[in-house]
Amino acid sequence: MAFNKYQVIKNAVSYDLANFIFNYFLLKRDAVKFMYDNNITYDNSMFGTWTDQQVPNTYSHYADQVMETLLVKMLPVMAKETGLDLVPTYSYARIYKNGDILKRHKDRPSCEISTTLNLGGDPWPIFIDGTGADTVIDEYKNIHKPNAPEGTKVLLEVGDMLVYSGCELEHWREPFEGQVCGQVFLHYNHRNGPFAEKNKFDKRPMLGLPAFAKM
Repeated sequence: MAFNKYQVIKNAVSYDLANFIFNYFLLKRDAVKFMYDNNITYDNSMFGTWTDQQVPNTYSHYADQVMETLLVKMLPVMAKETGLDLVPTYSYARIYKNGDILKRHKDRPSCEISTTLNLGGDPWPIFIDGTGADTVIDEYKNIHKPNAPEGTKVLLEVGDMLVYSGCELEHWREPFEGQVCGQVFLHYNHRNGPFAEKNKFDKRPMLGLPAFAKM
């Protein structure tokens, strides 16, 4: 099957597995909040944070070990469904809350092929512009050129995964009207591409390590 910039893989993981990971991540978020509220010292790199610049004040975690395991386990699914030969770079997960917005943006070089996998919670569509246009002026202030393409609305069910060319296609989410939504982003490079060796494991010695381990 030829991959054409983006596609949806239905039931990329089973509902039961997605639901298990979702509840695991909810528990982790709640444990971190408890530690914060009770002045218990913890390590952000191991437990996650609310200081994500892209979506402020929303719980997220770079390279949670469960998500990193999923990053590897999804490689055969990716190969079968898209025909792509990929190497894993890193995972990133968030639990969104009411009012959150994912601003229009493109991804960095470690994300040649990006995915968003719906773990659970309230539905929240993602928009993707398949034209490859560059319209973002300031991502963090959510400023883009006038008449930017409206993009294609993609609504994922639990266990579904959107695969897309993260460095080429702008993608975003409008303000979240639900209460909670869990998503994990699995990122890859083309095995024979220019970034495969340079960005191996997102410049970490191995998967599962936090961002400060980058070399």
